[in-house]
Amino acid sequence: MSLTYMNMFMAFTISLLGLLMYRSHMMSSLLCLEGMMLSLFVMMTITILNTHLTLASMLPIILLVFAACEAALGLSLLVMVSTTYGMDYVQNLNLLQC
Repeated sequence: MSLTYMNMFMAFTISLLGLLMYRSHMMSSLLCLEGMMLSLFVMMTITILNTHLTLASMLPIILLVFAACEAALGLSLLVMVSTTYGMDYVQNLNLLQC
């Protein structure tokens, strides 16, 4: 396992731990999800370039499309929740109330 793979795996692991530990604010959760997607993109791109898989060369682009959709939905949800409730605390929100 090369040093680049280890760095990207550690970045993914740290982002996952950040998502699990600091999930009280919605913004920090979104940043951790973006870190996970970025490390997955870099690992997938390096793997495809090292193995010379031409058929799988579209997979990083597809992952970026899903990451952009996830970021747009997350930010729109953050704006909606912060304008409605005035805060982005995930623990204090009860979204089941009318």
